[in-house]
Amino acid sequence: MGQLRIVIETPEPVRLCDYLRRQTGVSARLLTQLKQSPEGILCNGVPWRTVDLVRAGDVVVLTMPEGRGLEPNPALRVPAVLETAHYIVYDKPTGMPVHPSAKHRRDTLGNYFAACMPSHTFRAVNRLDRDTSGLCMIAKDAYTAGALQGKLDKRYYAVLCGRLTRDGTISAPIARAEASIITRCVREDGQPAVTHYRVLGGSPDYTAVEIRLETGRTHQIRVHFAHLGYPLAGDDLYGGSCRDIDRQALHCGRLFWRDPVTGQPCSAVSPWRREMQQLVPQVQLDWRNLNEEDCEF
Repeated sequence: MGQLRIVIETPEPVRLCDYLRRQTGVSARLLTQLKQSPEGILCNGVPWRTVDLVRAGDVVVLTMPEGRGLEPNPALRVPAVLETAHYIVYDKPTGMPVHPSAKHRRDTLGNYFAACMPSHTFRAVNRLDRDTSGLCMIAKDAYTAGALQGKLDKRYYAVLCGRLTRDGTISAPIARAEASIITRCVREDGQPAVTHYRVLGGSPDYTAVEIRLETGRTHQIRVHFAHLGYPLAGDDLYGGSCRDIDRQALHCGRLFWRDPVTGQPCSAVSPWRREMQQLVPQVQLDWRNLNEEDCEF
């Protein structure tokens, strides 16, 4: 089980539940789970109730409850880019789902995580489509999962069919296509969706772009660029040509976040795959020196 150590900083005594909710973002649900464990909440080494007062300098330790895990599959291999006591960032390969499903019960990132960390529950902070490669963060405890939810600043890299020459923003609502449980489309009655992109260069047939999302709708990047007339290379679901690549050319290449325990800014990088680079050999990115200021939109 994972633990979270918190040093109380408050000018006046305050109820522990109020401090945890307001200052550290612990959810009401997690507090309920912690209270059910005899040593789920300790203050200065002593079991503590959430209604008890805490003072400046007190050390509170939360022992995170763990639920039932997934079936482990130690035969899988997924490289880790960065790991702390509270989360791990994987570099997911294309073709691997993040979560198990009816058709993918043992070949997912969740199955690999379960094999590596059998005492932890699988909690994906960000999710990628099966055929999207790149960075995927997994929280090791419920607090970290809640604290980082919606707080990751992601940068995607895609190769589009056709020659796009200008940076821009796509603002178009996305809805589920009629008679389909998978395909999405742009439709007036859909959910608001905004995609910012920057052109990195390309060839006569393809364009490389860097992407930042304001919203996180299902298939948002794929739907928006298909709507614009530049579908992702290899994305046959939305009209992309598979002539030169056998996967959808979409990669989560960078993550930025603030560590929920230390408060320090953090980042992770994953260069896009060789098959994407080969479509646009004119575009050469120095992944080692990329920083957040390089991709302002």
